[in-house]
Amino acid sequence: MNNKGLVSLVGAGPGDAELLTLKALRLMQSADVVVYDRLVSDDILALIPSGVTRIAVGKMPGHHCVPQDQINDILVNLARSGRHVVRLKGGDPYMFGRGGEEVLVLRAQGIRFEVVPGITAASGCSAYSGIPLTHRSLSRRVQFITGHFREDEALQYDWQRLADPDSTLVFYMALANLDQICHQLIAAGLPASTPAAAVQDGTSRQQRRLISTLKHLASDIRTEAITAPAMIIIGQVVTLADELNWFNPAEQDNTGDEHTATKIHESIVHHA
Repeated sequence: MNNKGLVSLVGAGPGDAELLTLKALRLMQSADVVVYDRLVSDDILALIPSGVTRIAVGKMPGHHCVPQDQINDILVNLARSGRHVVRLKGGDPYMFGRGGEEVLVLRAQGIRFEVVPGITAASGCSAYSGIPLTHRSLSRRVQFITGHFREDEALQYDWQRLADPDSTLVFYMALANLDQICHQLIAAGLPASTPAAAVQDGTSRQQRRLISTLKHLASDIRTEAITAPAMIIIGQVVTLADELNWFNPAEQDNTGDEHTATKIHESIVHHA
C-alpha cells in the first residue's frame, strides 16, 4: 500500500447537513481536498473550510459531468501526491453510489482508504416524509432497487418476486423508467391500487412529497412536475404518510414565507 496518501470514502447523507455523522464532519474539515458529487447539498459543502480544495465530479441523469474512469484517476493521483482526500458522496457510498467500484480501484493501485457510511436516501426520505420503511402488519421486508441500469440498459428483474404485497419497494433513480416499473409490477400481480409515493429532494428545505397509487404514480409525477433526485416508495406503509408526517420544509426556510413553502411541500392525489 502507498502510505503517503489516504482516501476517505464518506457518505454525506441525503441532504440535511445535521444528518452528517460526526466522523464525516471531522474528515471533511481536516482533509486536504474534497472530491464531491452533485447530490451533496450546498449546506454540507458550506461546512468545508475555505482552505480545503474542492473538486466537483457530479453526474446528472443522462449526462456524466466527469466519467467514472476519470474520477478514479483523480482519486489515485491526488492520493499519490500525499494528500488526504475525502471522496464525498450523497447518501451512503455503498448504496447505489458506486463506492465499491472506486475502492476496488484504490486497492488495486495500492492506495490507503477508509469507508464512512452515511444515511442512505431511502432512510432519509422515509423518515422525513412520514412513511416508515417497515411497520408491523403492513410490511415484513424492504427491497432496495435501482431503477436505472448502467449504459441505459433495459431493466430486467424477476418482477414476480418484486411484486410482493407484504413488502416495501424502494426505487432509486427510477423516474426515467417509472412507467415501465409500474406496468411490470401490476402485470406481475401487485394491485394497481397499492399506495405509492415520490419524495423529491428529501430532507431538504426543497422537499416535495407526492402520494398516489401504483396505477397513477407515473402520470401524477408528470402532472406535479416531480424531478430528480426523487425516491419512489411503494407499499402499504405509504398509508401512514399523513398520520406520521412531521417535517415542514417551511421551518427550514429563512425566507419566512411559510405558506408558500408548505404549499409546495405537499401533493396528495386522490383517484376514484
